[in-house]
Amino acid sequence: MNRSRIAGLSLLLVAMMWGCTFLIVQSAVKVLPPLAFNSIRFIGAALLLALITAVFYRREWRMLNWRMAGHALLLGLFLFLGYGFQTLGLLYTTTSNTGFITGLSVVLVPFLSLALLKTAISRYTWFSAGLAVAGLYLLTFTGSALSLNKGDALVLICAVAFALQVAYTGVYAPRYPALPLAALQLACVGLLSAFASLLVDGPAPLAHSGTLILKPDVLWALLVSIGPTSAFAFWIQTACQKYTTPSRVAVIFATEPVFAALTGLVFGGETLGVSALLGCLCILAAMLMAELSPGPALTAQKDEEPSLLLSSDP
Repeated sequence: MNRSRIAGLSLLLVAMMWGCTFLIVQSAVKVLPPLAFNSIRFIGAALLLALITAVFYRREWRMLNWRMAGHALLLGLFLFLGYGFQTLGLLYTTTSNTGFITGLSVVLVPFLSLALLKTAISRYTWFSAGLAVAGLYLLTFTGSALSLNKGDALVLICAVAFALQVAYTGVYAPRYPALPLAALQLACVGLLSAFASLLVDGPAPLAHSGTLILKPDVLWALLVSIGPTSAFAFWIQTACQKYTTPSRVAVIFATEPVFAALTGLVFGGETLGVSALLGCLCILAAMLMAELSPGPALTAQKDEEPSLLLSSDP
């Protein structure tokens, strides 16, 4: 099995972890507000990756420089904006709209990949992305129609931010060691989330976080989130994007709501209608098409710089 296939299976594991732990995190943020939860989650994940690097991959820290730090902070900013606008959008729109619009990043990534990596958009990419979007619609709007509202614009910004994170990871992953790049990225998300929590929710959630963390729902969610679904998930993403294209990553990540739906079905007492089941099948078919179809070679060079923001040494 070649590296591209191994990368695809590893990224599918990441999507499965995110989808299967959705219910756990959803229960936790009812106790600890999302921004405060994310600050603890991502700072903890960054510290875990930093510890792993210091113990097992010490030489990778010696490769740290200002350029890597700046690019890691850019990835962290995109990731923070994705989570932040998604949370803000949920205040004004429905969960269904949020899930579907966030999933539209699967369509945005190929265009960003074309601009940043000069990766051609093949007919397989177009068809798999379109099939994934159709599947997301069927899965998300079971028995109802898409009805837009003002919160959807905020969630659209979230989709753009997530798409930029995937696309730019494809640019930077081949240039730097995965562990410090992922650790710095997550540290940025955690610190920005803490600052945003103070602005939006006030000091109370973070001040009382020590007590709230001890609640079983929050403690279990943080243990799962800090390790498997943050530290290891973004480590895997950063390492794997050296061997696959951002467009394929986006299609694979579109399977996250499928795993979330299956988890809700098995553990949450939810039901899946015919259209939702068809949507799951469409998304899985899109993922298989993206993985099994012949893909263009990665053309990003280590000495080339994308045109957005940090285009030279900070």
